[in-house]
Amino acid sequence: MHSTYDFGPEVEDRLVYVREVAVADLPEDLQEQAEGADVLYAVCAASDGERLALVKERKLAFILARQNDYAPVTVH
Repeated sequence: MHSTYDFGPEVEDRLVYVREVAVADLPEDLQEQAEGADVLYAVCAASDGERLALVKERKLAFILARQNDYAPVTVH
């Protein structure tokens, strides 16, 4: 059975996605703060793609999102 659910804008506003970001693709000032990491994980608003946070570990990105009442999902 296939059901469609409309959770409303209040749930959609709390949805974020977590994606891998190459440090080399970041602005120079952020590269300097990456402390030798090659990859960081971005937590981005699903509504407009705004980057809300950058962290070193994927697991930490999910924890950070949930601690701030967001619903994180992975994108590739």
